[in-house]
Amino acid sequence: MNAALEVQSLNVAIDRIPVLRDVSLEIPAGKMVGLIGRNGAGKTTVMRAIMGLLPFEAARIASDGEDLQQMAPYALARRGISYMPEDRRLIPALTVEENILLPAWANHIPEAEKRLAWIYGLMPEVSEFRARRAMLLSGGQQKLVALARALMPGNKLLLLDEPFEGVAPVLSRRLAEVIGKLRHEGLSVLISESDHTHSAHLVDLVYRIERGVVTAG
Repeated sequence: MNAALEVQSLNVAIDRIPVLRDVSLEIPAGKMVGLIGRNGAGKTTVMRAIMGLLPFEAARIASDGEDLQQMAPYALARRGISYMPEDRRLIPALTVEENILLPAWANHIPEAEKRLAWIYGLMPEVSEFRARRAMLLSGGQQKLVALARALMPGNKLLLLDEPFEGVAPVLSRRLAEVIGKLRHEGLSVLISESDHTHSAHLVDLVYRIERGVVTAG
């Protein structure tokens, strides 16, 4: 069986300064994988490179055996691959539901209403404030909405960048509960975190990153 994500010898340099050096990792289909490292270690750069959001060089980046390197970011969304950035990046003036539906509108995702109903079933609290503008939400609520938005196209592979960062404990536990349920939906997930505080009981295997170098275990 092909891996949900396979990365081999990923390198990123900014202004000719190496940021990632020969990063290799694999996410088996249907598994959750942790990427653990302190702030500035390169976690976000790994995810942004995989999504094609910054220049990189790599021997291979593939999902289910399909080469991703030449694809535009919107093409990844159409293949069920999605990314939740650490800073959420919601559009403040839009409602919660409009933010969630943006990927469907942009990528012409079929059965968007059915997907939205599934998301609301997974996170009923988000449905309760779906008509509220994103600017009026707490930080934790915004994280829930950002996860909901990522789930709209992300029905195969999710990259979650520091999903628990800056979130109150009660909402961190709720986020962990929701992410844990994704395993039963057959999703493959890469979760970055500065330590194991929230993700230790979620992940099947761990990669550690320090100064742009990734090691297993």
